[in-house]
Amino acid sequence: MSGDRATSVFAVRHVRFRYPGAGRPALDGVSFEVAQGALYSLIGPNGSGKSTLLRILLGSLRPDQGSVAYAGKSVTQWNRRAFARQIGVVPQSEEMTFPLTVREMVAMGRYPHLGILGRMSVEDRESVEDALRRCDVTELADRLMSQLSGGERQRALIARALAQRPSTLVLDEPTVSLDIRHEMEIFELLAELSKDDGVTVVLVTHHINLAARYADRLLLLAGGSVAAEGPPEDVLSRETVERVYEWPVMVDRHPGSGWDADAPQVIPLSGDPRQQ
Repeated sequence: MSGDRATSVFAVRHVRFRYPGAGRPALDGVSFEVAQGALYSLIGPNGSGKSTLLRILLGSLRPDQGSVAYAGKSVTQWNRRAFARQIGVVPQSEEMTFPLTVREMVAMGRYPHLGILGRMSVEDRESVEDALRRCDVTELADRLMSQLSGGERQRALIARALAQRPSTLVLDEPTVSLDIRHEMEIFELLAELSKDDGVTVVLVTHHINLAARYADRLLLLAGGSVAAEGPPEDVLSRETVERVYEWPVMVDRHPGSGWDADAPQVIPLSGDPRQQ
Protein backbone atom coordinates (compact mmCIF):
# COMPACT_ATOMS: atom_id res chain seq x y z
CA MET A 1 0.00 0.00 0.00
CA SER A 2 1.18 3.51 -0.63
CA GLY A 3 2.15 6.03 2.00
CA ASP A 4 -0.04 8.77 0.51
CA ARG A 5 -0.37 11.68 2.93
CA ALA A 6 -4.15 11.87 2.44
CA THR A 7 -4.64 8.34 3.74
CA SER A 8 -1.80 8.14 6.28
CA VAL A 9 -2.81 7.01 9.73
CA PHE A 10 0.63 7.50 11.29
CA ALA A 11 3.11 10.00 9.85
CA VAL A 12 6.53 9.98 11.51
CA ARG A 13 9.03 12.67 10.53
CA HIS A 14 12.75 12.69 11.48
CA VAL A 15 12.18 11.34 14.99
CA ARG A 16 15.13 11.31 17.34
CA PHE A 17 15.00 10.08 20.94
CA ARG A 18 17.67 9.42 23.55
CA TYR A 19 17.02 7.92 26.99
CA PRO A 20 18.57 9.95 29.84
CA GLY A 21 22.15 8.86 30.42
CA ALA A 22 22.30 6.72 27.28
CA GLY A 23 25.45 6.84 25.18
CA ARG A 24 23.59 7.02 21.87
CA PRO A 25 20.05 7.73 20.67
CA ALA A 26 17.50 4.91 20.80
CA LEU A 27 16.04 6.39 17.61
CA ASP A 28 17.88 8.64 15.19
CA GLY A 29 16.20 10.29 12.21
CA VAL A 30 13.34 7.80 11.80
CA SER A 31 10.72 8.68 9.17
CA PHE A 32 7.88 6.61 7.68
CA GLU A 33 4.13 6.57 7.06
CA VAL A 34 1.50 3.93 7.73
CA ALA A 35 -1.37 3.91 5.26
CA GLN A 36 -4.97 3.46 6.34
CA GLY A 37 -5.93 -0.22 6.44
CA ALA A 38 -2.33 -1.43 6.08
CA LEU A 39 -0.67 -4.19 8.05
CA TYR A 40 2.67 -2.58 8.88
CA SER A 41 5.42 -4.48 10.70
CA LEU A 42 8.43 -3.17 12.60
CA ILE A 43 11.33 -5.63 12.57
CA GLY A 44 14.97 -5.56 13.59
CA PRO A 45 17.48 -7.03 16.04
CA ASN A 46 17.17 -6.74 19.82
CA GLY A 47 17.86 -3.19 20.93
CA SER A 48 17.21 -1.66 17.53
CA GLY A 49 14.51 0.69 18.87
CA LYS A 50 11.27 -1.11 17.93
CA SER A 51 9.49 -0.93 21.31
CA THR A 52 10.70 2.64 21.87
CA LEU A 53 9.21 3.59 18.52
CA LEU A 54 5.85 2.05 19.50
CA ARG A 55 5.82 4.09 22.71
CA ILE A 56 6.47 7.25 20.71
CA LEU A 57 3.65 6.37 18.28
CA LEU A 58 1.30 6.04 21.26
CA GLY A 59 2.42 9.29 22.88
CA SER A 60 3.83 7.72 26.04
CA LEU A 61 7.28 9.03 25.04
CA ARG A 62 7.94 12.36 23.37
CA PRO A 63 10.69 12.59 20.77
CA ASP A 64 13.59 14.96 21.36
CA GLN A 65 13.32 15.98 17.72
CA GLY A 66 10.84 15.36 14.92
CA SER A 67 7.10 14.83 14.89
CA VAL A 68 4.50 12.06 15.08
CA ALA A 69 0.96 12.54 13.79
CA TYR A 70 -2.06 10.25 13.99
CA ALA A 71 -4.89 10.88 11.51
CA GLY A 72 -3.35 14.22 10.59
CA LYS A 73 -3.00 15.53 14.16
CA SER A 74 0.01 15.43 16.46
CA VAL A 75 -0.33 12.63 19.01
CA THR A 76 0.34 15.22 21.74
CA GLN A 77 -2.79 17.14 20.70
CA TRP A 78 -5.16 14.20 20.96
CA ASN A 79 -7.55 13.95 23.90
CA ARG A 80 -6.42 10.76 25.64
CA ARG A 81 -9.93 9.25 25.87
CA ALA A 82 -10.59 9.96 22.19
CA PHE A 83 -7.16 8.53 21.35
CA ALA A 84 -7.99 5.38 23.35
CA ARG A 85 -11.21 4.91 21.39
CA GLN A 86 -9.25 4.97 18.14
CA ILE A 87 -6.31 2.73 19.05
CA GLY A 88 -6.29 -0.71 20.64
CA VAL A 89 -2.96 -1.60 22.26
CA VAL A 90 -1.50 -5.04 22.99
CA PRO A 91 1.65 -4.74 25.14
CA GLN A 92 4.41 -7.33 25.23
CA SER A 93 3.66 -8.00 28.89
CA GLU A 94 1.32 -6.62 31.51
CA GLU A 95 1.15 -7.02 35.28
CA MET A 96 -2.17 -8.26 36.66
CA THR A 97 -2.70 -6.30 39.91
CA PHE A 98 -6.25 -7.46 40.60
CA PRO A 99 -7.83 -10.92 40.26
CA LEU A 100 -9.75 -10.64 36.99
CA THR A 101 -11.41 -13.31 34.91
CA VAL A 102 -10.68 -13.42 31.20
CA ARG A 103 -14.14 -12.05 30.41
CA GLU A 104 -13.63 -9.16 32.83
CA MET A 105 -10.24 -8.42 31.29
CA VAL A 106 -11.65 -8.45 27.75
CA ALA A 107 -14.58 -6.26 28.84
CA MET A 108 -12.05 -3.57 29.86
CA GLY A 109 -11.61 -2.96 26.16
CA ARG A 110 -15.07 -1.40 26.12
CA TYR A 111 -14.30 1.22 28.81
CA PRO A 112 -13.40 4.05 26.40
CA HIS A 113 -16.88 3.67 24.87
CA LEU A 114 -18.94 3.56 28.08
CA GLY A 115 -21.16 6.47 29.09
CA ILE A 116 -21.17 8.41 32.35
CA LEU A 117 -22.80 5.57 34.29
CA GLY A 118 -20.31 3.04 32.97
CA ARG A 119 -22.96 0.45 32.18
CA MET A 120 -22.38 -2.02 29.39
CA SER A 121 -24.95 -2.12 26.60
CA VAL A 122 -26.00 -5.08 24.47
CA GLU A 123 -23.54 -3.87 21.83
CA ASP A 124 -20.72 -3.80 24.42
CA ARG A 125 -21.46 -7.38 25.50
CA GLU A 126 -21.63 -8.55 21.89
CA SER A 127 -18.23 -6.96 21.23
CA VAL A 128 -16.75 -8.81 24.21
CA GLU A 129 -18.16 -12.19 23.16
CA ASP A 130 -17.04 -11.70 19.56
CA ALA A 131 -13.51 -10.85 20.69
CA LEU A 132 -13.40 -13.92 22.97
CA ARG A 133 -14.44 -16.11 20.04
CA ARG A 134 -12.05 -14.62 17.50
CA CYS A 135 -9.06 -15.12 19.82
CA ASP A 136 -10.12 -18.65 20.81
CA VAL A 137 -10.49 -17.87 24.53
CA THR A 138 -14.24 -18.38 24.98
CA GLU A 139 -13.65 -21.59 26.94
CA LEU A 140 -11.31 -19.67 29.24
CA ALA A 141 -13.71 -16.78 29.85
CA ASP A 142 -14.47 -17.63 33.50
CA ARG A 143 -10.92 -18.48 34.52
CA LEU A 144 -8.70 -16.00 36.34
CA MET A 145 -6.01 -14.35 34.25
CA SER A 146 -3.47 -15.49 36.85
CA GLN A 147 -4.33 -19.12 36.06
CA LEU A 148 -3.49 -18.87 32.36
CA SER A 149 -0.36 -19.88 30.52
CA GLY A 150 1.71 -17.18 28.85
CA GLY A 151 0.17 -17.90 25.46
CA GLU A 152 -3.38 -17.89 26.83
CA ARG A 153 -2.77 -14.55 28.56
CA GLN A 154 -1.48 -13.08 25.31
CA ARG A 155 -4.59 -14.16 23.42
CA ALA A 156 -6.76 -12.63 26.14
CA LEU A 157 -4.90 -9.32 25.84
CA ILE A 158 -5.43 -9.34 22.07
CA ALA A 159 -9.12 -10.08 22.68
CA ARG A 160 -9.31 -7.05 24.98
CA ALA A 161 -7.93 -4.85 22.21
CA LEU A 162 -10.39 -6.32 19.67
CA ALA A 163 -13.34 -5.78 22.02
CA GLN A 164 -12.60 -2.08 21.77
CA ARG A 165 -13.34 -2.30 18.02
CA PRO A 166 -10.58 0.19 17.25
CA SER A 167 -9.75 1.67 13.88
CA THR A 168 -6.06 1.00 14.61
CA LEU A 169 -4.31 -1.85 16.43
CA VAL A 170 -0.80 -1.46 17.82
CA LEU A 171 0.86 -4.67 19.04
CA ASP A 172 4.25 -5.37 20.61
CA GLU A 173 5.29 -8.99 19.94
CA PRO A 174 1.66 -10.25 19.82
CA THR A 175 2.56 -13.91 19.30
CA VAL A 176 5.19 -14.27 22.01
CA SER A 177 4.71 -17.59 23.90
CA LEU A 178 2.18 -18.88 21.38
CA ASP A 179 2.35 -22.30 19.74
CA ILE A 180 2.33 -22.66 15.95
CA ARG A 181 -1.44 -22.95 15.62
CA HIS A 182 -2.27 -19.90 17.73
CA GLU A 183 0.61 -17.91 16.27
CA MET A 184 -0.74 -18.53 12.78
CA GLU A 185 -4.31 -17.80 13.87
CA ILE A 186 -3.26 -14.41 15.27
CA PHE A 187 -1.43 -13.43 12.07
CA GLU A 188 -4.39 -14.65 10.01
CA LEU A 189 -6.73 -12.62 12.25
CA LEU A 190 -4.61 -9.47 11.92
CA ALA A 191 -4.53 -9.90 8.13
CA GLU A 192 -8.31 -10.39 8.10
CA LEU A 193 -8.86 -7.25 10.20
CA SER A 194 -6.66 -5.28 7.84
CA LYS A 195 -7.92 -6.59 4.50
CA ASP A 196 -11.61 -7.17 5.29
CA ASP A 197 -12.39 -4.72 8.11
CA GLY A 198 -10.08 -1.86 7.14
CA VAL A 199 -8.32 -1.85 10.53
CA THR A 200 -4.82 -0.39 10.43
CA VAL A 201 -2.39 -2.78 12.14
CA VAL A 202 1.07 -1.83 13.39
CA LEU A 203 3.06 -4.60 15.05
CA VAL A 204 6.52 -5.35 16.32
CA THR A 205 7.66 -8.90 15.71
CA HIS A 206 10.84 -10.96 15.63
CA HIS A 207 9.16 -13.39 13.23
CA ILE A 208 10.61 -12.00 10.02
CA ASN A 209 9.13 -14.70 7.81
CA LEU A 210 5.58 -14.27 9.11
CA ALA A 211 5.93 -10.50 8.79
CA ALA A 212 7.06 -11.02 5.19
CA ARG A 213 4.01 -13.18 4.45
CA TYR A 214 1.36 -10.99 6.06
CA ALA A 215 2.58 -7.38 6.15
CA ASP A 216 2.02 -4.86 3.37
CA ARG A 217 5.20 -3.02 4.33
CA LEU A 218 8.15 -3.55 6.66
CA LEU A 219 10.27 -1.08 8.58
CA LEU A 220 13.66 -2.64 9.35
CA LEU A 221 15.48 -0.86 12.18
CA ALA A 222 19.16 -1.18 13.03
CA GLY A 223 20.76 0.74 15.87
CA GLY A 224 17.83 3.16 16.04
CA SER A 225 17.96 4.08 12.35
CA VAL A 226 15.98 2.91 9.32
CA ALA A 227 17.98 0.24 7.49
CA ALA A 228 15.21 -0.38 4.93
CA GLU A 229 11.51 0.36 4.44
CA GLY A 230 9.01 -0.84 1.90
CA PRO A 231 7.32 -4.02 0.62
CA PRO A 232 8.82 -7.23 2.07
CA GLU A 233 10.45 -8.22 -1.23
CA ASP A 234 12.34 -4.92 -1.30
CA VAL A 235 13.39 -4.93 2.37
CA LEU A 236 14.47 -8.55 2.85
CA SER A 237 17.39 -8.86 0.48
CA ARG A 238 20.20 -11.16 1.54
CA GLU A 239 22.68 -8.31 1.67
CA THR A 240 20.46 -6.14 3.89
CA VAL A 241 19.47 -8.94 6.28
CA GLU A 242 23.07 -10.11 6.71
CA ARG A 243 24.28 -6.56 7.33
CA VAL A 244 21.60 -5.77 9.92
CA TYR A 245 21.50 -9.10 11.78
CA GLU A 246 25.21 -9.86 11.35
CA TRP A 247 24.59 -13.47 10.41
CA PRO A 248 24.75 -15.40 7.13
CA VAL A 249 21.37 -16.14 5.57
CA MET A 250 19.72 -17.32 2.40
CA VAL A 251 16.54 -15.66 1.14
CA ASP A 252 14.12 -18.02 -0.57
CA ARG A 253 10.47 -17.72 -1.62
CA HIS A 254 7.44 -19.05 0.21
CA PRO A 255 6.28 -22.18 -1.64
CA GLY A 256 2.56 -21.94 -0.88
CA SER A 257 -0.10 -21.39 -3.51
CA GLY A 258 -2.09 -18.78 -1.58
CA TRP A 259 -1.93 -14.99 -1.65
CA ASP A 260 1.39 -15.14 0.25
CA ALA A 261 3.06 -17.25 -2.46
CA ASP A 262 6.60 -16.09 -3.27
CA ALA A 263 6.88 -13.95 -0.13
CA PRO A 264 10.58 -13.71 0.82
CA GLN A 265 11.61 -16.16 3.54
CA VAL A 266 14.86 -15.78 5.45
CA ILE A 267 16.78 -18.99 6.22
CA PRO A 268 19.66 -18.60 8.70
CA LEU A 269 22.76 -20.52 7.66
CA SER A 270 25.39 -22.08 9.88
CA GLY A 271 27.90 -19.64 11.32
CA ASP A 272 30.64 -22.11 10.34
CA PRO A 273 31.56 -21.46 6.67
CA ARG A 274 32.33 -25.18 6.28
CA GLN A 275 28.64 -25.96 6.95
CA GLN A 276 27.20 -23.49 4.40
